[in-house]
Amino acid sequence: MSAGALHLRLRAATASAHAALEEELGWEARVATLDGYRGLLARLHGFHAAWEPAIGAALGDGAFFDSRRRVGALDRDLGFLGLSAQDIAGLPRARPIALGGAAEAMGALYVLEGSTLGGRVIGRHIMATHGLAGDGLAYYSGHAAGTGAMWSAFRTRLEAFDGDGDAVVAAANATFDAMRMWLKAP
Repeated sequence: MSAGALHLRLRAATASAHAALEEELGWEARVATLDGYRGLLARLHGFHAAWEPAIGAALGDGAFFDSRRRVGALDRDLGFLGLSAQDIAGLPRARPIALGGAAEAMGALYVLEGSTLGGRVIGRHIMATHGLAGDGLAYYSGHAAGTGAMWSAFRTRLEAFDGDGDAVVAAANATFDAMRMWLKAP
């Protein structure tokens, strides 16, 4: 399978899981208040804090992955919004799926890295609603001005991937589903 074909296959094969996540997230209602926004960030923190180490370990390439970790941005945002380091450390964490290798890691990373693109739209809404910027909006700023370049580098990596495409797709769908279930929980 060609590199571009894997990305197109992923986009098509995960479309319903992606749509379900967006529909059930109800982000506009959740971020309408600062308490709701803080609650959403806390849930996102719990997901990233569990999944990022699993992705990093399965991918086995810190030089590529470490700059993509976003739990630090969530730490900064939550601290800015009044949570102490102890509060943040005590937040509940999701349970990641077992990632058996690079294919599964790439599928999971497709979901997390792709969220930086859509997250910028959400970030603009939050900025307009609450006047936040900087640390209060670090997570939804994605990789800031580098978001497009980071996505492009991920796509290049995906295009060069010569592993099991079925495993990449299955892991991406499983990640979308796990994220949806985690974020919709109270």
